[in-house]
Amino acid sequence: MPQRDTASWNTIITGYVNSGNLFSAWEVLKSMKRLGFLFDGYTFGSLLKGIASNGGLMCGQQVHADVVKMGFDDNVYAASALLDMYAKCSRVEDANKVFKYMGKRNTVSWNALIGGYAEIGNLQCCIELFLCMEMEGVGVDDATLAPLLTLLDDIELYELTRQLHGKIVKRGLEHENTVLNATITAYAECGYIKDAKRVFDSADGYRDLVTWNSMLAAYLEHDQRDCGFDIFSEMVKQRLERDAYTYSSIISACFGDSQQRLGKSLHGLVIKSGLEQVTQISNGLISMYLKFNSQNVEDAMKLFEQVDMKDLVSWNTILTGLSQNGLSENALRLFQQMHFDYLVIDHYSFAAVLRSCSDLATLQLGRQIHVLVLKLGFEGNEYVASALIFMYSKCGIIEDAWKSFDASRKDSSVAWNSIIFAYAQHGQGKVALDLFYQMTGRHVKLDHITFVAALTACSHIGLVEEGLNLLKSMETVYGVPPRMENYACAIDLVGRAGRLMEAKELINEMPFEPDVMVWKTLLGACRACGDIELATEVADQLLELDPGDHCTYVLLSDMYGTLKRWDEKASVKRLMREKGVKKVPGWSWIELKNDVHAFNASDHSHPNCPEIYQVLENLISEIRISENDVTFSVPLDDMDLANGYWIVGDVGFIQTVQI
Repeated sequence: MPQRDTASWNTIITGYVNSGNLFSAWEVLKSMKRLGFLFDGYTFGSLLKGIASNGGLMCGQQVHADVVKMGFDDNVYAASALLDMYAKCSRVEDANKVFKYMGKRNTVSWNALIGGYAEIGNLQCCIELFLCMEMEGVGVDDATLAPLLTLLDDIELYELTRQLHGKIVKRGLEHENTVLNATITAYAECGYIKDAKRVFDSADGYRDLVTWNSMLAAYLEHDQRDCGFDIFSEMVKQRLERDAYTYSSIISACFGDSQQRLGKSLHGLVIKSGLEQVTQISNGLISMYLKFNSQNVEDAMKLFEQVDMKDLVSWNTILTGLSQNGLSENALRLFQQMHFDYLVIDHYSFAAVLRSCSDLATLQLGRQIHVLVLKLGFEGNEYVASALIFMYSKCGIIEDAWKSFDASRKDSSVAWNSIIFAYAQHGQGKVALDLFYQMTGRHVKLDHITFVAALTACSHIGLVEEGLNLLKSMETVYGVPPRMENYACAIDLVGRAGRLMEAKELINEMPFEPDVMVWKTLLGACRACGDIELATEVADQLLELDPGDHCTYVLLSDMYGTLKRWDEKASVKRLMREKGVKKVPGWSWIELKNDVHAFNASDHSHPNCPEIYQVLENLISEIRISENDVTFSVPLDDMDLANGYWIVGDVGFIQTVQI
């Protein structure tokens, strides 16, 4: 251009800003200044918009100096852009100072400040500014109300949500997409799904993808999966656009055996849509397969290997899934690969791998990972501290479990729950209960897991009445509604004490239908007490709920065998064969000189098997010739120390070898 004016320069600056190239925009501004061209409000406005998007506070402060120096601090466009820049750079107080000194304000100025306070979660200041806008007669638009609605996320704010909704309707803004979507989310966050659905239904013809996603998320976050599936089906029927958020949301709702078919259909739809390589969706699919059952782990691994752009969520998802499905050796190998490939490791990675160390009782490897935790500065994270407590406890080192707890932050229930469990499972129930009461004394917020730990402690030391009192006081005294796990612990507590009728009464008193865990707990109590009649009733319930679980058959068969009721025992065995149910063998681990050995019941394939059984025979002989002349009969077939696999390893590496 042979001749340029301020508008020409402003256009080039705006172009670079809109394309995300702040550096080039800044260079153009410097050239403009050097060549003596005058700035105007649009020059500053465009550049400050780019600075706000990139969080370049230092550059913003330099531009602020030029705004003042060139006398544009009274220009409403420049001042509003300056205010917005400070707000988006998390300097809301500086934004407020600019706002106070503005001679003239417009809706953009007010909205920028409201947006800044909304970003830091200050609802009170947002409401005050909104009321001031109304008093001064400033026009309220969708950009005013949408940030406000994002802060309404509690049942106590429901009335305020309704009032704002009324103002939205009064101003005719109810069909503006940002306001519409924020209103749906606000009602859902306040717990009023029906109101959210009414807003959604009233917006027919005005919905965009975010509207559908908002309603879908509202249902799924409140465990209304069937309604969520209906919304998704409607999107498919209407051939509406679906993005990564849509698919990852609906995929996350597929878990448990009953959802397998639906989950696989969704996987097919993802492939058909050409989205299988979108990392967010792939992560959701991996998690979905891992949640189904252990038979689907291979599908999850295939998906993981096929993802081209794996992120930290991908690695953590498969690592956690392997750990939770009992494939601890695989989880350790995967963590080793992460470490050797210099991938990012965070608290989720550490929590998962420490769980695997707990399952395998690999103390030396657990200690090595503890060193890595310290090196990377994660020892203060509550989930990592909890995993360390659990690992040391499972390895039998309660003193180191306490050290990990002592070094952790104690302002939430996570670490407290783990240490209470640790002492409860080590037979030190009184210490565990003392810790529970210390926790309440420090006003740490309790949750249902805290009471599972405390009830476990009561169960292990026979404090039946104290445990039952804890269950009764959960909601009335501590404000924590009892869940299924809490009732299962209480049933175990009274069952261990031989009070089976009380256990049955507890099940009848539950405010929800008993699940498999509760019935299994009662069946275990029946076995301990030798009540075959009640055990048969409970087994019928279990076989109806989960006919593929081997535990019910095995427990019932053992009870019939103990009572010499061979016909019934044979019937149970026959039923297992007919349904194709096989007993899953039990395992035990022992670590010797940094080698971990895994032992499987009733297997004599270990190369040192004769020596192992000779030691067992010697021990049994010593027991029989005890001072008190007490005889113990320990059938070798029932011992866990008969083995099938030998896990060998050295520092940082574990390998499973079949012998």
